[in-house]
Amino acid sequence: MAYSLAQLTVLRWSPPEMLYNARVLGYDAVGIRSIGMGVKGERDFDLAKNTELFELTRQALEETSVRINDIELAKIGDGIDVKRYESALEVAAKLGVKDVISSIWSEREDFYLEQFATLCDLAARYGIYVNLEFVTWAGVRSLEGVRRVLDAVKKPNAAIFIDTLHFHRSRVRLEELDACPKNLFRFMHICDGPAEVPDPLSPNHKDELIRVGRDAREYVGEGAINIAEIVKKLPNHVLFSIELPHLEKCAKWGSVEHARRCLVTAKEYMRKHGIE
Repeated sequence: MAYSLAQLTVLRWSPPEMLYNARVLGYDAVGIRSIGMGVKGERDFDLAKNTELFELTRQALEETSVRINDIELAKIGDGIDVKRYESALEVAAKLGVKDVISSIWSEREDFYLEQFATLCDLAARYGIYVNLEFVTWAGVRSLEGVRRVLDAVKKPNAAIFIDTLHFHRSRVRLEELDACPKNLFRFMHICDGPAEVPDPLSPNHKDELIRVGRDAREYVGEGAINIAEIVKKLPNHVLFSIELPHLEKCAKWGSVEHARRCLVTAKEYMRKHGIE
């Protein structure tokens, strides 16, 4: 199995820093956030605008043999024209990137279907697949919702993206994966989390979903998510991208040691469950 280090795990690392550290830690790839989301603590890694950062990233790719698996986040939301992402897609292709993560943050179906189709067409110009993720507190927040989008737009470079935390918290059933064509999966985010799902009727429901999702995910095997059964439903070629932000762990051990523990615990868990 191949493992990638996702940007949210080490949010403030630049793309070159991610590549050099990934080589030392034993990762096969990284996923970078070259399209910012404007979240707290995020830095600007727009490679299309920062030519010096682009050259440093290109150099790090050559020196490490670690690849950039994906970029994020091509967000689809009200007031956003996805055509703004073309420069990020073009630069990513120059660095050998084949995948971008997208998610939908609008409730207007006609709008987001049109925007997602446009995004797929833009990405296709650069040989990039658009991996649509369902996020528990977003507009499209279930595997069923992602399937409806892909069935509607019918784009050959559209793919399904699974994050194990959102899979658990959106209460997706394992059987739903059986109905998905296996060629629609390319890579996934893995992490663990608590068994309890915040009550939708609670006034702080969304805040708690966001808190754990962005700041308190758990090492694979140390929570309550049935990660092995999710993985076993997916094709063997799927890459494991570890997205595991945890503010307390990073403060305690430092981000390098946190990233190392992310990989070690994930590999131990997969071996224990016969996933090699």
